[in-house]
Amino acid sequence: MTQDIDVSLDRASLHAAYATGALWPAQVVAAVHARVRALGDPGIFIHLVREQAALEAATALPPFDPVRYPLWGLPVAVKDNIDVAGLPTTAACPAFAYIAKDSAPAVQRLLDAGAVLVGKTNLDQFATGLVGVRTPYPVPRNAFAADRVPGGSSSGSAVAVARGLATLALGTDTAGSGRVPAALNNLVGLKPSLGAVSARGVVPACRSLDCVSVFALTVEDAWAGYAAIAGADAADPFSRAIELGTPWDGAPIARLGIPADPLLADAQAPGAWAASLGLLAALGLAPEAVDMTDFLAVARLLYDGPWVAERAAAVGDFAAANPDAVHPVTRGILAGAARFSAVDAFRGHYALAELRRRTAPVWDRVEAIAVPSVPCFPTLAELEADPLGPNARLGTWTNFVNLLDLAAIAVPGPFRADGLPAGITLIGPRGADARLAALAARFQHAAQPRLGATAARLAA
Repeated sequence: MTQDIDVSLDRASLHAAYATGALWPAQVVAAVHARVRALGDPGIFIHLVREQAALEAATALPPFDPVRYPLWGLPVAVKDNIDVAGLPTTAACPAFAYIAKDSAPAVQRLLDAGAVLVGKTNLDQFATGLVGVRTPYPVPRNAFAADRVPGGSSSGSAVAVARGLATLALGTDTAGSGRVPAALNNLVGLKPSLGAVSARGVVPACRSLDCVSVFALTVEDAWAGYAAIAGADAADPFSRAIELGTPWDGAPIARLGIPADPLLADAQAPGAWAASLGLLAALGLAPEAVDMTDFLAVARLLYDGPWVAERAAAVGDFAAANPDAVHPVTRGILAGAARFSAVDAFRGHYALAELRRRTAPVWDRVEAIAVPSVPCFPTLAELEADPLGPNARLGTWTNFVNLLDLAAIAVPGPFRADGLPAGITLIGPRGADARLAALAARFQHAAQPRLGATAARLAA
């Protein structure tokens, strides 16, 4: 039987072992496959790259050069609504599946930076959901509590990283799909500014809002992944050039906002939020209370407004032609697009423009806003009793971000009293990605949480 490795899969640990020759990427790939077999969670991967093929890819890497290849030898996973050449893309709908001819630019850039693909991960079908259970495949198990939701839609990507099966995983984020599962599995979830990463080769959810996101054990790793995949793409009409910078340069965030009402929705959430605020105070920040009423009004536009029709524009024709192939909850959401007309779409855009104008002055007062990443931690039983309510609550502090063209990063914080993970999300204007990551790194190091659900802890 393949031996496991006594090294965390975070980038610093792996590269330190690679630099001394104490470990080789093929050993890591073999260990990942051994962990997959031992874990016995069939819901994480929809397609696991054959072990021999992954070993050959690891063995074929150029000589170790972490400057030229910043992701050298790192095992990575990709959400299965993102194309990988030669592999099926299902979007968690077997009847929709096709074999991708080319890899999405984000995937190709990961591989070009030296990463080794280990598999494609499960998701809420067509990336429609924040709970991670709307899939015809087995549901990935939350990394901390099997009776709780794993978070979605990028459920498999989050659980893969949390369980020590990948250093990085790509997800997508339209309404919070790259942040909610990060929070529920004790991970960093980096949601870039819109268009900073090409979304070509991604099955659209809401094409004008979709982002490719990064899951990682540490902020430093998330940023390394983001830096590798970011860049303009002339073939993607939604690509927008951005000056990336680095988190380690520039002035730190000094003026931080927090919601005047954090809208926490279960008994354990207030204690974790209070502990996170204590850490921010220890970092020298005195957060200012911000009225988030207009931000929450923007959030309601995403599912209660005509942006639902953008989801139907992406996969509605397929769903109409193949109703039995579509998850019942997803089918219901797509069907809801019919209640909106072209006139409603324009009215929605006018409403968003007005709300964008009303929220803009907040960024003159504060440089970023810290919110609870999730206001609750639903059980599977709660979701079975109410398939929509818990999902809506999970999006409280995520749904408005892409509509307002903001950047965000979810970062682990102090655990809840019941032993479940919690954390905060830092949100800022477009282009604030690096400054948000810098504060997130300081926060994560102050919190000193364990890395995902592994036994490793963040190095001092």
